[in-house]
Parts: sequence; C-alpha cells; structure tokens
Amino acid sequence: MQRRTLVALAALAATTLSAPMALAQSGGDIKIAHVYSRTGPLEAYGKQTQAGLLMGLEFATQGSMAVNGRKLTVIEKDDQGKPDLGKSLLATAYSDDKADIAVGPSSSGVALALLPVAEEYKKILLVEPAVADAITGEKWNKYIFRTGRNSSQDAISNAVALDKPGVTIATLAQDYAFGRDGVKAFKEAIKTAKIVHEEYLPATTTDFTAGAQRLIDALKDKPGRKVIWIVWAGAGNPFKIADMDLKRYGIEIATGGNILPAMAAYNNFPGMEGASYYYYKFPKNEANDWLVKEHQKRFNSPPDFFTAGGFSAGMALVSALKKTSGDTNTNKLIAAMEGMTFDTPKGPMTFRKEDHQAMQSMYHFKVDPNAKPGPEVQLQLVKEIKPSEMNIPIRNGNAK
Repeated sequence: MQRRTLVALAALAATTLSAPMALAQSGGDIKIAHVYSRTGPLEAYGKQTQAGLLMGLEFATQGSMAVNGRKLTVIEKDDQGKPDLGKSLLATAYSDDKADIAVGPSSSGVALALLPVAEEYKKILLVEPAVADAITGEKWNKYIFRTGRNSSQDAISNAVALDKPGVTIATLAQDYAFGRDGVKAFKEAIKTAKIVHEEYLPATTTDFTAGAQRLIDALKDKPGRKVIWIVWAGAGNPFKIADMDLKRYGIEIATGGNILPAMAAYNNFPGMEGASYYYYKFPKNEANDWLVKEHQKRFNSPPDFFTAGGFSAGMALVSALKKTSGDTNTNKLIAAMEGMTFDTPKGPMTFRKEDHQAMQSMYHFKVDPNAKPGPEVQLQLVKEIKPSEMNIPIRNGNAK
C-alpha cells in the first residue's frame, strides 16, 4: 500500500513539474528574441531587419500577430555589434526572458559567438542577416537556421557576372569573418578568371589610399579586363578608391548589392555588373508587392536590402509555427523547418536539410549604362539566378 502511494505521489509530482513546460510550449505568448545591432557599426542594417521582421510577422499572420491563438511577442536586444555582449544577451533572452526562438544578429562576428548559446539552451536561432559561411558551415549546430544568404550565395552569384576568359581580379574586403569568408567563397566560385591579389582592411577603415595602391600595383600591368571586386559592409566607403584614377590603368570596380544609400554611389559606375540579394523593384510576388506598398506608406521610402531579410525571417517563423500548430517545442520546430519551403518577398525559400541554409534566388544586375549621379541607384535586372542554378557547398560536414 505504501509503495503504491509513493508511486502515485511520484507520478503526481512528475505531472506537476512538467505542467509549466507543457504550458510554455502550447499556451501563452510565443516569445521571439531579436538580437541585433540597434546601435553600432551595423545600425542601419539592424534597424531595417527589425522593421522587416515585424512587418513579416504581420503579413504572415494576416495582421493578427498570433498563431493558433498564441500571441507573438518580440523582445529586442541591442548587441551593438559586440560578440561578447550579443552572447550575454542571447543567454539572458533564453533563460530570464523565456524566449522560445531567437532571430539575428546583424554581424557575422556576433553570430559566431551566439551559435554555442543556442546549442547550450537547445533553442532555435534563426540567423538573419549575418552572412559568414561558417555560421551554417564548420561552426553550425542543429539549432541554427538561416534565412539570410551566406557568403557562398553572394560569391557564386557575383561570379556569374565576372568569371569570363581574359579577366583578372583583385579583391578588397574587410578583415573579419564576413570579408574573409566572402573572398574565400568567391575564389572557389571563380573557374575561368584569375585572382591575383587579396586586400583585407580593418572594418573601420576610412582612408583607402594604401590598400588601393596595392590593388593597382597588382593589376595595372595585367592584360585584358582588370577588375577590383569589393565585398564591404557597414561604415566606410571603399568606392573612394575610384578617386585614384583607376581608369588610367583600365581598372574597373565590381561589387554585390547593398542598402539603397550605399548603392547610390553605383550610379558613378554606369554598366557595372554584380549580383544582389534583393532590390525592391526586382521580385514580382504578393509578399513583395505588400511590403513595397506598406513600407512606402509607413516610412515614406521603399523597403531596403535588410528589410526584406527581416520580412523573410518573420514569414519563416510563422510558417514553422503553423506547421506545429503553435507548439514551440524545439524538436518539433526543427522537424517542421528542415526541408520547409516558405514564401518571402524574394519568392519561395527552402531550408536545406543538411545545414538549414535557406536556398533562395539572387539577382544579377547591371547599373544603367546611362546612369547619372543621384540619390537613388539605377539598376537593371539582367537575370534572376534561381537556387537550382547555384551549386552552394554544404560546409558543415553533412554533405552526402
């Protein structure tokens, strides 16, 4: 009799202890922590991502901001672009704030610091917009998904415009994970052109004179087409190197997409080609139409590069939560998200099962050959590069 009583009490205790966990996963608000650069070097990117995330959640829930009766609550955390601070904020979000899922960050350096925190707390981190390949590569763990493009997607799509016979390339990048991974992936994607020099400068560089001279020296005596390919984020204007009379040596500049204020400088390079993650005039679909219209109405400006990224992250989260009927159990979310195809302002994306990287279109663009200096970049769409047209390497060891 006594043994039966103890067994019954143990069962009751187990039920009581598990009740809060069950409640957290199936009832009450769904808490989404957004760790991003609200201030710091990537402030412009972070603020766009935050606006896009909220709009994406709104669009995907048809304005209810709820899934299966559970309200979506976004908790903002400003990492200031500092890896140690970001790491602490994410741990606090998971432990003290009881966040079910996290989104962010803006910086690749911060993202690499956050990955082990998601693994420690066994909670999903949806990376947007940090780009470094290592995030879904050698530093990846099963709790990491990414809607943002990776360095390989950037590089392979940009190689489409430049990888031609008789082309000699030198690269200019920031000396941290974003820049180095970008160049590494670009080099791997280049099959025909020749890369003769890699120039890495501090992320805070404002005087590009010395670096530009090394680039010029590496290219000036080469035959055929000569190109400096730039991969740069945040502060600083690497296009200042054009002031060193590159045309005298027959040297061109090429680069990928960027935020609209930065791309205004592209008008100074009519005919320049590259590939971009997003430009609001390129995609034609319901989500992008809504985003463009609503963003113009609310902010008196078109949506930008990272606004679309945040929007995509919001749509991915809602798609996953709808599949689990609002259940935030991590294992159920992982099962729902692996291989999941979902709509975004760029069209459909699919989380690849092996590394949870979102497969997505990129856009081969050309600056209008008749472009004139002005506040808005004048881009022409050359081609939408579909996911099936890019062989994006699986770098986390799960390649079959």
